[in-house]
Amino acid sequence: MPKGHYLFTSESVSEGHPDKLCDRISDAILDTYLTADPYSRVACETLVTTNRIVIAGEVRGPSAITFADLEAVARRCVKEIGYEQDGFHWQKAAVDIHLHAQSSDIAQGVDAAGNKDEGAGDQGIMFGYACRETDALMPAPIHYAHNILKSLAEARHSGAEPLLGPDAKSQVTLLYENDRPVRATSIVVSTQHHASIDQERVRAIVRPHVINVLPKGWMCPESEFYVNPTGRFVIGGPDGDTGLTGRKIIVDTYGGSSPHGGGAFSGKDPSKVDRSAAYAARYLAKNVVAAGLADRCVIQLSYAIGVAKPLSIYVDTHGTGRIDEDRLSAALQQVMDLSPRGIREKLALNRPIYARTAAYGHFGRAPEADGGFSWERTDLVDALKAAVR
Repeated sequence: MPKGHYLFTSESVSEGHPDKLCDRISDAILDTYLTADPYSRVACETLVTTNRIVIAGEVRGPSAITFADLEAVARRCVKEIGYEQDGFHWQKAAVDIHLHAQSSDIAQGVDAAGNKDEGAGDQGIMFGYACRETDALMPAPIHYAHNILKSLAEARHSGAEPLLGPDAKSQVTLLYENDRPVRATSIVVSTQHHASIDQERVRAIVRPHVINVLPKGWMCPESEFYVNPTGRFVIGGPDGDTGLTGRKIIVDTYGGSSPHGGGAFSGKDPSKVDRSAAYAARYLAKNVVAAGLADRCVIQLSYAIGVAKPLSIYVDTHGTGRIDEDRLSAALQQVMDLSPRGIREKLALNRPIYARTAAYGHFGRAPEADGGFSWERTDLVDALKAAVR
């Protein structure tokens, strides 16, 4: 293909995918602790398989929260997603909980003490990204892959499509011309379904949820529209495949359009910079693009455990920037304190706002009135413009 002409693919998975179910449980447990104490520390992992849920990790929070409370949280998540199958049922699944106190060695590095500010909860690198491909300033392939599954889930929950199951995946391949997406060349949707319907019926159910999500005229050829390519998807969810927290990090972020630091988000309180600094990097990158300072922006942050200041801040506008990247980096540090405390306070992250992030991406969502998705605001635009004058 000519330069700037290429195909790019991203995938998404539904709330009922086993890995996403685990993310939901881990984040709902985090929300439970933050509701009781906004400064709780939580690192919660979940595993699910046939009629079994295993929860493990480290916490520091109110002792009034019991394992029985957390078991009820896990069962509620499974029920809300819609699992009432013989092989995985919200009432019948065994729930094992193995949570213990946070390591004192980690705590002393993270906690503020004397003249020491709060330190990062771990070392690591985090990336944020934004671009002009969609109104949400997200890459188009992951944006549409998420929205196809959201549309199917809404139809299932409303009762409009009662023969669909909770487990589903999508994959969208777009053609880019002159570095801009112009249409889909192939679409893959696999969705769990009731045994009473055949594949042609499933295909007919899925098709409008694809056509209505894509821009007009973007639908792929019928021969490249794949629905349940194995031919049957009745056994799904944890009964068909084991799930773990944190296994869908590319689905959670930019669908492969941007680098990823490697750290997962779900189940981690905001002292863990894997999560909070990735949110901050997206917040800054989105504001750079929204301010018209670049059409694409990647930001990398790095931290050391127990250290408050970021070790490095890297900005790449892929040749689309209107100002020098060194100036832009300085401006970003001027408009936001990128210490763990600064991020937590600026984005108000010590709130129970995390269970809602567990499916359909942590980015590209609308900011919510209670502070959910605060990192999607574009309220730094004026400050950034002033900082680079």
